[in-house]
Amino acid sequence: MIKVVLFDLDDTLVDTTKLAERARRNAIENMVKHGLPVDFETAYNGLLDLINEYGSNFPHHFDYLLRRLDLKYNPKWVAAGVIGYHNTKFTQLKDVRHARKMLIQLSSMGLRLGIVTDGNPIKQWEKILRLELEDFFEHVIISDFEGVKKPHPKIYQKALKLFGVEPEDAVMVGDRLYSDIYGAKKVGMHTIWFRYGRRRSEELEYRRYADFEIEDLLEVPKIIEKLGGKGEEGSNKEVHADR
Repeated sequence: MIKVVLFDLDDTLVDTTKLAERARRNAIENMVKHGLPVDFETAYNGLLDLINEYGSNFPHHFDYLLRRLDLKYNPKWVAAGVIGYHNTKFTQLKDVRHARKMLIQLSSMGLRLGIVTDGNPIKQWEKILRLELEDFFEHVIISDFEGVKKPHPKIYQKALKLFGVEPEDAVMVGDRLYSDIYGAKKVGMHTIWFRYGRRRSEELEYRRYADFEIEDLLEVPKIIEKLGGKGEEGSNKEVHADR
């Protein structure tokens, strides 16, 4: 009997990949607009290199970009990058199509909901709060706060313990086959792979750990209803909701 549904955040509930690309491009455009003496493509590619090297949560991308471009430090250019980036985040942050409708349906079914996500706790909470999603979720577990990252079993075990349920009573929904699907399945949870975003064609060697595959979040309540009604695990099949 399914009692709890856990979700990844980025590219599962929040449309992060498209937002990040737009924000980074707008940051560089604003730096160039305010005097950065480098063409857009050179600066943008330099920023992408820094993100690949230092990670997306590194707090000094724009400072390091000036060093990478052999430019003297200029706080105006850094500020322009920060403004371009954050203005995009503030104005264009949005939830994934049908995410809110799905959460309403699951809540009306009496299911308890939670988030298990990697990332910086402040940044992740900012997304949840700005989109006013917090009231849907009983618990939010964030890797950088817990000291353990998906797919490590401890982060999933922590979530199950917080909800007080056994693995077979919980479902994990996420876009990453390795961290979301493989990680949850290894502790005994049901799994739903949401084929969305830039990772949809990656890590396919872990596809066999997905009990279900979906392309629309409105398929989730139908799957949960099926699992709850029969008390059986999924059978690695696709379930298509009416669109």
